[in-house]
Amino acid sequence: MIPAALPLAHLQAMTDEHGLFEHALGAVPRREHGYCADDVARGLALVAREDGRSAAAAVLTDGYLRFLESAVTEDGRVHNRMDADGEWTDRPGTGDWWGRAIWGLGVAARRSSRASIRERALGVFERAARARSPWLRARCFAALGAAEIVGSAATDAAVAVLRDSVEAVAAHPPDSSSGWRWLEPRLHYANAVVPEALLAAGRGLGDDRLIERGTGLLTVLISIESRADGRLSPTPAGGRGPDDVHPGFDQQPIEAASLAQACLRAFETTGETGWLTPLRAAWEWFEGANDVGIALFDPATGAGYDGLTSCGRNDNRGAESTLAALSTLQCVSRAAASAAGLRHGRH
Repeated sequence: MIPAALPLAHLQAMTDEHGLFEHALGAVPRREHGYCADDVARGLALVAREDGRSAAAAVLTDGYLRFLESAVTEDGRVHNRMDADGEWTDRPGTGDWWGRAIWGLGVAARRSSRASIRERALGVFERAARARSPWLRARCFAALGAAEIVGSAATDAAVAVLRDSVEAVAAHPPDSSSGWRWLEPRLHYANAVVPEALLAAGRGLGDDRLIERGTGLLTVLISIESRADGRLSPTPAGGRGPDDVHPGFDQQPIEAASLAQACLRAFETTGETGWLTPLRAAWEWFEGANDVGIALFDPATGAGYDGLTSCGRNDNRGAESTLAALSTLQCVSRAAASAAGLRHGRH
């Protein structure tokens, strides 16, 4: 069942004046483990879309944006680790958290209902976009934020980030001679962000070839991660290669969420309703239509469980898994709104 509004109670409980706690023991935040920009950026991308409809989302948007304003240095690198006292414990860098910071900032800069948030987020986005990362997924995450900026006002920095992501994917051509059609020897994590970045760049740069490659790569991924009955069987934490068989464990919520987000973008880019089927399968994975048959989402609090093992679920409800579940639920709601728009000629 899809609720009318995102349930944010657990996300609120995991958040304090500094940021979003990374880990939980059961439903209780593990304060001693502190915070990370990775999760806060994902959180900002989620709640900034909701801050005009929910007072709770507005408060969370304010706090997560303050965190990222502090995390991004003048040269564009980003701190990832903060302790429970609010002190940075790492050197800034350009790992995946840098890409996710750009993603969250781009969403807030375009989607927040408040002009003050949009302006602040755009300023920090422009600062973070000064840096570059050597990592494929970091550059793909960054493309998602840049596409938001290009969709409203194509700044030079945003266009450059989109072009950089295309170069990153082009540097990983699939080995067609092996019969393995993915562009890496093994699937890793958040795999669908790669085709989603191609879709985002294709639409932002007006290049239909990138859209075609993105939809093709996403189709390959769905075929690898789906069972014969259509159920989702995500890549486990250890990855998946051409000789691995279903099911693999431990399955991670981030993989289902990444697939849902990519399918939503494919639907919104192409208008083809076939993408709604794997999107729905991703949400149903959280509801219990998975390889073990157990739910990984608490609809009362909005908490997501940390993973699916061969004998059940991980009962801890950390930030990453909670945001994965909530973002997948948000994708389902956005897809319903987009489908309604198509039916009424507003796409």
